[in-house]
Amino acid sequence: MAWTGSADAPPTARIVALAPSLHQGERRVAEAVAADLGATVERTAQEVADAVGVGRATVVRTAQTLGYDGYPQLRVAVARELALQTSSGDLAADGTMLGTLRAASDRFAARLGHTLSGLTEEALQEFIASLDDAARVLVVANGLSSPLGLDLLLRLNAAGRPAELLNDPLAQRIAARQLGSGSVCLVLSGSGANDETLSVMSAAQQSGSELLAITSFARSPVAHLADTVLIVPPVNDSFRDELVHTSRAALMLVTEALVDALLTRRGERGRDARAAVLQVLGASIRE
Repeated sequence: MAWTGSADAPPTARIVALAPSLHQGERRVAEAVAADLGATVERTAQEVADAVGVGRATVVRTAQTLGYDGYPQLRVAVARELALQTSSGDLAADGTMLGTLRAASDRFAARLGHTLSGLTEEALQEFIASLDDAARVLVVANGLSSPLGLDLLLRLNAAGRPAELLNDPLAQRIAARQLGSGSVCLVLSGSGANDETLSVMSAAQQSGSELLAITSFARSPVAHLADTVLIVPPVNDSFRDELVHTSRAALMLVTEALVDALLTRRGERGRDARAAVLQVLGASIRE
């Protein structure tokens, strides 16, 4: 028996209602989900399967029995239930909005070292070299990562590294399929699990293009597909926070620093590009 009730019903309510009718393996998965919602948000389907002692297919089937298209959708629903249990918009202890902003800023500053801990010199060198040497660069960013894509595009072009960005997912796939060897598909994805972005990556892979990615989670589909990946953990370091707060501050910091590294690698070409930009900026400012 599958869930036929309200689409707004939280996962725990569905589990309670359906538990008696679930098969043994599905019941074990459902009970594990209900027992620790926080762990469910952080785990992949395979990790849940391993923890419970069932096959991955059983985890997916349980999610579908509960009324979701698959485990990713159950994961998001659990995150939503947790978010409703604890308000994410409370003011700081001093009761002011300014105090809340200061607290968020302090939290980000305290975790900067952690945010950069996933990067390695080797990965950075490979990433920058591929970006510099590519005949063509297609920047891909969808959903809440879209503003990052536009920012990176502007910075790359200002650095003398021409790049392209398309907003329509279908146009992205068409362009990616035509990239070919010697080109780069540069993907920005906080969650690392955006369906549209993954489709573009597959198209680029079929074309023979190199895949570069910047994402927040090492065990994500985007990280798995990429040839070279830079892992930038989110400020709060959890998939739940990625779903609820969707902060891109850490990713923005790294992308800006990457362009500076690219300018340094390009040497005289980088200095010429920066000089040209400054000339344009100087001519556009009025007193």
